[in-house]
Amino acid sequence: MQDVTENSPRYRTVRSFVRRAGRMTPAQKRALQTLWPMYGVDYRAVQLDLDEIFGRAASRIMEIGFGNGELLASMAADSPETDFIGVEVHEPGVGHCLLAIQNRNLTNVRVICHDAIEVLKHQIPDRSLQAVHLFFPDPWPKKRHHKRRIVQPAFIELLHQKINLGGLLHTATDWDEYAEHMEATILANKGFRLAGTTAGARPQTRFEQRGRRLGHEITERIFQRI
Repeated sequence: MQDVTENSPRYRTVRSFVRRAGRMTPAQKRALQTLWPMYGVDYRAVQLDLDEIFGRAASRIMEIGFGNGELLASMAADSPETDFIGVEVHEPGVGHCLLAIQNRNLTNVRVICHDAIEVLKHQIPDRSLQAVHLFFPDPWPKKRHHKRRIVQPAFIELLHQKINLGGLLHTATDWDEYAEHMEATILANKGFRLAGTTAGARPQTRFEQRGRRLGHEITERIFQRI
């Protein structure tokens, strides 16, 4: 399992995440060691051949920041005809996801442990994704931290390059102000249109469940690449 540290020349000075050490269980540690060769894709600044990686041609969905991977694994199990690419920077979550993939005997999921923006820029071919899922990204609520939000004009333009014509960008957040920011930023790019809202059409993430317990309203939007 290859990683890129903050000392790497490819390290971006402003990131949308803080790499937390987190507590890793023995099972998660074993998963990173034993299951990564089967389901993991090392980060390298080289474009991937997705047909070769998955062993077939199929529609592909990327989930950015999949947390513990339960939603990713569940959606992959429900859609075996579709390939799923999960990107997450926190190793305990990656280990948990690898276990979920193995427990469900999934063959249509691959995982990358790296900054999603660099993965999109360097590894994902243009117009190769049918959809991108961005569920409950860090809202960075303090104004001085807004520059860390992943949803910025340059990021949306990058997604426009990677999502196929007619493909979807599916977002969800439990922060009202960030929901407004995301919708305004995405629609400022003339390559996307609002295709609708949805609720209850997918399993809930751990962050979503926490937000609901706190009384937060969930805002979910689907945008289409045009």
